[in-house]
Amino acid sequence: MGNVKQLIDNAVMKEAFRYLQKDPMKNLPKLLNWADKVMVNDVYRPALQTFREISEDPANNWNILINRFFNELNPGIQKKFLINFMVNAGMAGNGIIQKSKEKYDCNVPWAILFDPTAACNLNCTGCWSAEYGKDISLPFPIMQKIIKQGKELGIYMYILSGGEPTVRKDDIIRLAEENNDCMFLSFTNAVLIDEEFASQVERVGNLMFAVSVEGYEDETDMRRGKGTYQKVMDAMDILQKHGIIFGFSTCYHSKNTEVVGSEEWVDAMIAKGCKFGWYFTYIPIGKSAVPELLARPEQREFMYHQMRKFRTTKPCFILDFWNDGEYVNGCIAGGRSYLHINSNGDVEPCAFIHYSNVNIKDVNLVDALRSPLFQEYRKNQPFNHNHLRPCPMLDNPEKIQEMVSKSNARSTQLEDNESVEELIAKTVLASENWKVVADRLWANPH
Repeated sequence: MGNVKQLIDNAVMKEAFRYLQKDPMKNLPKLLNWADKVMVNDVYRPALQTFREISEDPANNWNILINRFFNELNPGIQKKFLINFMVNAGMAGNGIIQKSKEKYDCNVPWAILFDPTAACNLNCTGCWSAEYGKDISLPFPIMQKIIKQGKELGIYMYILSGGEPTVRKDDIIRLAEENNDCMFLSFTNAVLIDEEFASQVERVGNLMFAVSVEGYEDETDMRRGKGTYQKVMDAMDILQKHGIIFGFSTCYHSKNTEVVGSEEWVDAMIAKGCKFGWYFTYIPIGKSAVPELLARPEQREFMYHQMRKFRTTKPCFILDFWNDGEYVNGCIAGGRSYLHINSNGDVEPCAFIHYSNVNIKDVNLVDALRSPLFQEYRKNQPFNHNHLRPCPMLDNPEKIQEMVSKSNARSTQLEDNESVEELIAKTVLASENWKVVADRLWANPH
């Protein structure tokens, strides 16, 4: 904790930011040279060199993205992001996390994802969140407990999901305001974002958004309801006007992959102001799931190639959480890089794995990380030597069945109490079909 505070209060850090703001791309190389001289931990030197090469090439897509950051965002938000995300959650926080892992002999994540509420103003087809029940919310003191205990372990990045987090606008603004040293990211359907709320977000400065959108109007409204797409576009305009960081969060499935994976659609999202884009593939969780929406192997392969193309050509930070396992050595859940706490307080390895041994209302965060299911994750990761098959549910369903059974974890889905056997029955065939393609790609990625 002290290491982070030292960096936040350092006048040199604040002066460096002011210097960078004057002429970002001209002054960035000078600041990188300064950082190289004063850096104590050599682990970040490769990243410095990468930034140096980017800053020297005006045509580089990452150079353009950095320019967008300084030209399009509110200055206060720029500062909060650089200090809270890059320094606190990044450099300083990671050092504390490593010590916490050694001290407690367990996984300690870089980020915690939690659900302020299960309530939502939409009713999307096949939504996994609906299985938790609609009337449950985390009390504010419990959310504060999560963050307080997380910071003690070195965690300064907090992600909000649901339900729809903006159902609790006042509470998430208060969370951001009272934890001014953290960075917050909220997944949102964006329908409730208005001028008044955006002004509050602009004021606190440490809250950004991943806006759910599934293509153009036809694709988005198909699952999310008529009129949703236009409301999302209006919300993006409001966020851009206030200089707030936001990106798109897109679920690709059998009916929209070719659209959301197209160059034209990504360009349209960038034109709306998106600084990042996160892709998820459809997961058939719950008894009301629609397995027919599972992406076909050729669609997932299409996304594999598109992601790699976009990262070298688009001024936008783009990830595919299932197809990018090779960059993070497989699954990042189970506290390895993140965990999930649902609106009832159940501590789960992943937002898509609805099984748990413990509830955060009854235990502290360290005890949750040392609970049986999390220890099974730690023991078994990575779940496959082929990191294009990272997921223990979608890609290696026998793994999640084994871990849930050995840990005696219970279902956290209050609506249908889905057994792990019922869950994997919907993913076994998809995993077998993807294995053929993934093994070929792993052996020959081009």
